[in-house]
Amino acid sequence: MKKIGILFGQEKTFPNALIDRINSKNVPGVTAEAVLMYHVEQGKASEYSVIIDRISQDVPFYRAYLKNAALQGTQIINNPFWWSADEKFFNNCLAIRLGVPVPKTVLLPSNQLPPDTTEESFRNLGYPLNWEAITEHIGFPAYMKPHSGGGWKHVYKVNNLNELFDRHREAGSLVMLLQEEIVFEEYYRCYCIGRKYVLVMPYEPRNPHELRYTTQFKPSEQMIQLLTDYVLRLNNGLGYDFNTVEFAVRGGIPYAIDFCNPAPDADVHSVGASNFEWVVEHAARYAIECALEHRTGKNNITWGNFVIQSTDQFLENNQASGNKQRGFSKTQKDATGPKPKGVQKSKSGPQKSKSGPLELDAAEPKKRGRKPKEKNESELAAVKAEPKKRGRKPKEKNESELAAVNAEPKKRGRKPKEKNESELAAIKAEPKKRGRKPKEKNEIEIAAVKAEPKKRGRKPKEKNESEIAAVKAEPKKRGRKPKEINESELAAIKAEPKKIKAEPKKRGSKPKEKTEESSVAVVERKPKRVKKMNLTHPQSTAKKGTKKDVKKAVGKKRIKIERPPIAEYGLDAVNLSEKMQNPDL
Repeated sequence: MKKIGILFGQEKTFPNALIDRINSKNVPGVTAEAVLMYHVEQGKASEYSVIIDRISQDVPFYRAYLKNAALQGTQIINNPFWWSADEKFFNNCLAIRLGVPVPKTVLLPSNQLPPDTTEESFRNLGYPLNWEAITEHIGFPAYMKPHSGGGWKHVYKVNNLNELFDRHREAGSLVMLLQEEIVFEEYYRCYCIGRKYVLVMPYEPRNPHELRYTTQFKPSEQMIQLLTDYVLRLNNGLGYDFNTVEFAVRGGIPYAIDFCNPAPDADVHSVGASNFEWVVEHAARYAIECALEHRTGKNNITWGNFVIQSTDQFLENNQASGNKQRGFSKTQKDATGPKPKGVQKSKSGPQKSKSGPLELDAAEPKKRGRKPKEKNESELAAVKAEPKKRGRKPKEKNESELAAVNAEPKKRGRKPKEKNESELAAIKAEPKKRGRKPKEKNEIEIAAVKAEPKKRGRKPKEKNESEIAAVKAEPKKRGRKPKEINESELAAIKAEPKKIKAEPKKRGSKPKEKTEESSVAVVERKPKRVKKMNLTHPQSTAKKGTKKDVKKAVGKKRIKIERPPIAEYGLDAVNLSEKMQNPDL
């Protein structure tokens, strides 16, 4: 099912009428509805084949959504990429190149600095501007309007230099155009849909809004043809599929005044019932054509001739210089894609055909070399029927040869030499061997090898029987061989008394030797009461300190341990003194 989506804002009459008209035609596989989105994910295709954009110029979120949809294959009316880049001053410049008359126009910088800029940002702009040359070229009265945008917003008529400065000051940070006044006899607003359907409408911009399509003049057949030609030139050059162009006729010459309106007014109360009917019918017809020609997953966006010719020149220059640009293919769309729109008649008269859009498709490679010889239908059918072959055509084989080839197993490499049955049996009987074939040994050598024990390392020196017996008789020893001692030395060692290990050295100063009286006095003296020290963590005390402070405090004061009197162990002071003087007791 091909869906046509209408993206709109405050409009009430045109979008609903367009949806109803498309659905009323009952085209198989085509339906229309208002665009509805709940979230926008990058790189994800839209459900719509065609979207008619009526609001993205005011809602940047919609513009970004449309660009992503176009990249995924949706055809957007109008091209959101070109719409973002286009503006009125460029339009006038392109119109001159296309041979369409336009009023004399000058570009004016903004009166106030744009956001995030300073005076230094305009170093390349001469100050003050040459107002004398500007006014002499344009003349008075003149019209001042923004270089981008539409809807007759910020459009001023100035009659002298002072009014020009005042209006320029009111414009603030807007970049403005100063354009000569065209005192017209007739004024026309032309609808163009699909770059082929054109409606010429008499228009009077000086009337109130609801009466602007009520005029006293009507275009001649010659004027309709001239206006239609100019409209198609401009829209084919710019690439707009839904646009209006306004012309002011002075002295029989139509001057293009405003032709950058990709979302033109189409309300029934503004354009009138008859014009509204034409717009709805031809917009529905063109939307259905685009939906039927839509190619899923392909690039369906359309571009103007200005971009197409610039791309063609770019590709030709690169091809001439030998550079390869991937992703660009200067080819016409295939039979399943959109075909160039031809001339179709409308109420406004004949129109010229537009060129087909450029397809940027990376799947189609560039072709080089001579053009192949054309083949007739029978030859083409024969080529299609044959399977694709690569390389030199092999020699044809008869049925017997083919049967023999099919029967043989698939082999790779050079064909080995055929062996008889005895050789094959001998090969199968032999165990698999790896490496170089060893030298063959006779039975005696094989028996000798098996009898020998396995040895590792260098072969030791052979010993005779007496040496072997002497080695076995000796006890196993470890470490360095001690010096041999004779019998007399062994007897002297045994006679010596056993030595007792010396006591370990004690650290500290040597205690003072005490006499019997002093030792008795020491025993009888009551032990001193040891003062308890606070050895808790320094953080738990009232006065905080470091661990180092605690260590110093403990190290300076030696702790004395209370011991019970010696009498409790069954000893007296005299016996203890004697034992200390005579260890043998």
